[in-house]
Amino acid sequence: MYEIKNACVKGFEMPYMKFGGGKKTMVILPGLSVQSVLKSASAIERSFSLFKEEYTVYLFDRREALPAVYTVDDMARDTVGVLKELSLTGIYLYGASQGGMIAMRIASENPDMIAKLALASTALNVRENNTEVLDGWIGKAEAGDAEGLYLDFGEKLYPPRLFSAFRGMLVENAKNVTSAELTRFCVLARAAIGFDASEDVKKIVCPVFVAGSLDDRVLGGDTVNALIAAFGEARRAPVESRVYDGYGHAVYDTAPDFRKRLYGFFGS
Repeated sequence: MYEIKNACVKGFEMPYMKFGGGKKTMVILPGLSVQSVLKSASAIERSFSLFKEEYTVYLFDRREALPAVYTVDDMARDTVGVLKELSLTGIYLYGASQGGMIAMRIASENPDMIAKLALASTALNVRENNTEVLDGWIGKAEAGDAEGLYLDFGEKLYPPRLFSAFRGMLVENAKNVTSAELTRFCVLARAAIGFDASEDVKKIVCPVFVAGSLDDRVLGGDTVNALIAAFGEARRAPVESRVYDGYGHAVYDTAPDFRKRLYGFFGS
């Protein structure tokens, strides 16, 4: 059974969930969300049940009480502070979307902490002239349009067949969104704009697995291959990868074999 706790580090708190009883440590850094992913803790635990015997799994949300401007660098620094507070080492680190950006920064600056790094639907960089999706989300959040935000969020994340199936659920979820959550979402969404991991990939020394889908409507269909190429140019060791098509930005949830591949990579 999972536990939800708060870690207190240097004046801030970061909520996280913990499950599994294995000797290895796995850390999950999720992507941007309208509401805290910890509200779906039961579903998260079920979806990662394959890992529970071999790993003790931690999933970290972003810190509470965000400053008005909060960058990916800040997220990485705060997360490392919590990892150290909990004495976590030899980490099998998995980051999805914005969580992958944080994970790359952590792995590049704290190589002794990370055993392996897995990235899904994340980007080498997010250029300021290519942020149409993020700008649209921020605009809806600033206007207080929670339903419009949830629907556009779902439409961009999921392939059409799944978005249609999830539409009713997204509308219901939007009814419970608070103004504070919309403000928080804007801060977190802006953090991705201008992110650049070009130097990070040169410093990451652990084994790396990269996955993404060619129909990614959030970051762009060429994002996954650009990241794989950047890692390939920066290191001698081969980069394991899986390029999908037809599973959308949320390939980490929609591709039926993704978690088995992640488990195989961490265990190889």
